[in-house]
Amino acid sequence: MGTEAAILLLFVVASAVAVVARRLSIPYTVALVLAGLTLGALQLMQAPELTRDMLFLVFLPGLIFEAAFHIRFDDLWRDRAAVLGLAIPGVILTIAATALLLVSASKGMQLLPLGPTLALGWPLAVLFGAAVAATDPIAVTALFERLGAPPRLTLLIKGESLLNDGTAIVFFGLVMALIGGTHTTGGQLTVEFLRVVGGGLAVGGIVGLLIAQALRRIDDAMVAITLTTVAAYGSFLVADQMGFSGVISTVTAGLICGNYGLRHGLSPSLRVAANTFWEYLGFALNSLVFLLMGFEIRLDDLWAAWPLILLAYLAVTLARALVVAITSGALAWTSARIPFRWALVLSWGGLRGALSMVLVLSLPADLPQRETLVNLVFGVVLLSIFVQGLSMTPLARRLGLLGRRETMAAYEVARASLQLAADVLVEISHLRDSGFMDAQALDAVEADFRRRMGEANARLQALDLDPELRYREELTQLRRRMLQFEKSRAVETWRRGMIGIEAYRQLMADIDARLLELESGSASEAEIPVKETENTGEGAQSSYRQ
Repeated sequence: MGTEAAILLLFVVASAVAVVARRLSIPYTVALVLAGLTLGALQLMQAPELTRDMLFLVFLPGLIFEAAFHIRFDDLWRDRAAVLGLAIPGVILTIAATALLLVSASKGMQLLPLGPTLALGWPLAVLFGAAVAATDPIAVTALFERLGAPPRLTLLIKGESLLNDGTAIVFFGLVMALIGGTHTTGGQLTVEFLRVVGGGLAVGGIVGLLIAQALRRIDDAMVAITLTTVAAYGSFLVADQMGFSGVISTVTAGLICGNYGLRHGLSPSLRVAANTFWEYLGFALNSLVFLLMGFEIRLDDLWAAWPLILLAYLAVTLARALVVAITSGALAWTSARIPFRWALVLSWGGLRGALSMVLVLSLPADLPQRETLVNLVFGVVLLSIFVQGLSMTPLARRLGLLGRRETMAAYEVARASLQLAADVLVEISHLRDSGFMDAQALDAVEADFRRRMGEANARLQALDLDPELRYREELTQLRRRMLQFEKSRAVETWRRGMIGIEAYRQLMADIDARLLELESGSASEAEIPVKETENTGEGAQSSYRQ
């Protein structure tokens, strides 16, 4: 089977898996890996090999750009302390903690019959830690977006993943150089890290600004989509060729294109076209990479090394919990504090994915114990996807982060449908008064939208929604909307020269702090006003009205 036919068949499999996963209510990415494992074990088809060049030149730029393209820079900047803490010092601490735990655990393996052959020394343990330092929370974020998790929690997971991919790749290269015998000092390592990351920021910033300016001057959907594609892959390739971080470059270009080129440069119709294209491309690339991950894993090899794989998985999981605990502890007394329930989800949601597998596959063939290291990384990736991916929904529900919000989301959709249908009926009334439209045609359209109103109202009546929950959710939405309005007015006031730059910065810092507190759900009970009630013959009734 040729490569073209294999890719076409993979898309067919991905489509079928998407339908089945939806019906079974399991994470789509978990189902894809399982499908890849099954097809690979049965040898029903020959899939392309997931190589470093394929991941770095085909998959990674598109996936990273798509994620950055849909993140609001204001939200990311507001949470910069938590995101950067997890993505830079968090990655360093993850590597160190994972290596320490793995070396300690593997020494204990020497007490077992297979211990001496499975023990790992510090060099390989550090290399393993660098390979698994980056998180790949696609399964978690897709689940959260579908089930309505708190937006800030989803942003923290996505933002961290965007940045720690780049930092993990840089640190992996530095560790490889050290193991290869390159003599360097801590200061030289720091300078090299800053050079690679800073160069990526510069290249991505230049490419992103050029494309954003070009997007402001066009009015063609195909050209707009082509330019964003050039930004995604061009920023990666240019930075990589110059010896900088291609991932950081693509993240930067994606943020600039999405926030300035897309939102301020394109008309609404072009924004819809660009968003649709990148949503589809993200789906297609994710589908292929997770299927190919399943094909790469050989269960027989993993089973032979299962004791050390289990120890490695425990080391990675504990290191992740330690990093999140330290980060959340450091931010506990700031406006960017992370609620305890969120910290649990961040710890358990640190899945590993294709990047870890490809990094370990890029190791030199003559590296001692390379196969052991490959099996460890593959085993940890597989366990994290299945164990954490399948248990994330029950954990989030138990912590109260899902479930009730699903009902609230259904309520909002039904209420919005009702309001939109009512607005259409008002417009039909205006058209009827104008006398320019055929009366029978207006009657037909009016009947259709009255039916829609009836259906939306029936859905509202069928929802078992706690009035107190509805009140609190709508109060939160209203506060968010007013804070955003306050923020826009502050910007306008400063631009008109009515306040100085220092006053403007203080106002913006205060508004951002209140937004962070609101998104974290950390407002105290005393800050939430109690609804007035009125006593009737049937008991106390809420005065809140739809």
